[in-house]
Amino acid sequence: MSALAFPAPLAPYAANAAQSRGRLYPEGESATRTPFQRDRDRVVHAVSFRRLMHKTQVFISNEGDHYRTRLTHSLEVAQISRSIARILKLDEDLAECVALAHDLGHPPFGHTGEDVLKECMAAQDGFDHNAHTLRLLTKLERRHARFGGLNLAWETLEGVVKHNGPLTGPDAVKKEPLPAAIAEYAKTHDLWLDSFASLEAQVAAIADDIAYNNHDVDDGLRAGLFSFEAALELPLVGEAIRRVGKIYPDAPRDIVIAEAVSDLIGAMIGDVVAQTRAQLDELKPKDADAVRHAGRQIVDFSPGMKAQLGGLRAFLHENVYRHYKVNRARSQARRVVRALFDVFVDEPGTLPPAWRAPADALPRSVCDYIAGMTDRYALREHERLFSGAPLI
Repeated sequence: MSALAFPAPLAPYAANAAQSRGRLYPEGESATRTPFQRDRDRVVHAVSFRRLMHKTQVFISNEGDHYRTRLTHSLEVAQISRSIARILKLDEDLAECVALAHDLGHPPFGHTGEDVLKECMAAQDGFDHNAHTLRLLTKLERRHARFGGLNLAWETLEGVVKHNGPLTGPDAVKKEPLPAAIAEYAKTHDLWLDSFASLEAQVAAIADDIAYNNHDVDDGLRAGLFSFEAALELPLVGEAIRRVGKIYPDAPRDIVIAEAVSDLIGAMIGDVVAQTRAQLDELKPKDADAVRHAGRQIVDFSPGMKAQLGGLRAFLHENVYRHYKVNRARSQARRVVRALFDVFVDEPGTLPPAWRAPADALPRSVCDYIAGMTDRYALREHERLFSGAPLI
């Protein structure tokens, strides 16, 4: 591989693209791109990535064109990930790739769609969006002749699966049975499920937190779910608004909000960088595997920032995620997803031929079909099947 494909010298504990553990199906190397750059490009060209454009973040797309979707959220997470990775001298491409891929497995209508599919699939190992992301990346995406999925590098798949922490062992982030999709894949491609992920994956995970906290404030204000005056009383947000107001006293409120969100993202990035550097100085990892076996998360907020974020999240939970307008949309979404699942399982002849399966595999196939839908496609399918209007 050409040396031109590799970035400037990185920290010793960064993921090393030149020493990647490779892919499940061996492929020739690129002369112009590192394995992580190729993975990023494969994710961007995936069908499931394009579908994120019409999948809910908080607001269903028909409520307005300017609110975040899963796609815009993923792009914002990727931008923040690159910024943090660059400062810490990590592999920016791996951090970006994990960020772009982390939400691929979300079904339509956000966490509401996931909750319904989990209920529908309770007797068949349930539904987990992280496990479904792995299914998409390793099986369901069809762009290559020799293998299903995208055949991504070990480090990318490890990062996607474990960006929130280990899945098994004493440090597991959730004391729950391992989703079957992850357990099945791990039999053929060991992703070290009992260890922490690379720093690049940890960066993507905390960039996700930074993005959604700030942008849910932005979208919530613009949607009128809470007032500007209420925002002034919020932890972190109120301080940012006041700082901006002193610099630009005559700016209109929409500009003040945008400037404050930008200011706050910068402050959170600075906090993460400082806290992470302090923990790296304490740990002194010699390589990326020392990070994986550190026994704790290294990329993190400071204790003070965590305390303030707790107050902000509590406010958002009560005033945005549980606002009656959002609850109404969620109520509709629950009924749509449940009705689609039931009719496809009870009447498999209504499924497109590519998604039909033997009786024992039918529920999972139906689940995969619905999970791949965008919000608007799910609504159209529901209308076709239940509205009484002509089908052709």
